Amino acid sequence: MNIPYRVSLSTQQRLEITLKALSDKKGENLVVLDLREIGYPLSDYFVIATAESDRQAQALSDHIIEKLKEAEGSRIGYRIEGYEVGKWILLDLNDIIVHIFQPEVREYYKIEELWGDARVVQA
Repeated sequence: MNIPYRVSLSTQQRLEITLKALSDKKGENLVVLDLREIGYPLSDYFVIATAESDRQAQALSDHIIEKLKEAEGSRIGYRIEGYEVGKWILLDLNDIIVHIFQPEVREYYKIEELWGDARVVQA
């Protein structure tokens, strides 16, 4: 019987893998917001990226999950919302929440402004 391995990555390692995966698939306008200093209890970071189409948004999401599974093993527990439509995909990676927007949706919601108290980390 094969038992899937698990490797526990730090938040920083998971963040680096996420950013590399977004870059690999040409995610644009990457922004990382550090939520730790403002006391947001549900995650440490928001990662925000733009995709030019629903297919690219889905590919970005798939690639992040693929790369994290390669690094962590068959870890389950990440949640994905909005995948089917692909206008705004939210990946809940526990301590990191990834928002992948199409340009018009990102402009409409202006999530960076909503979380304006959070420190922007170099992506």
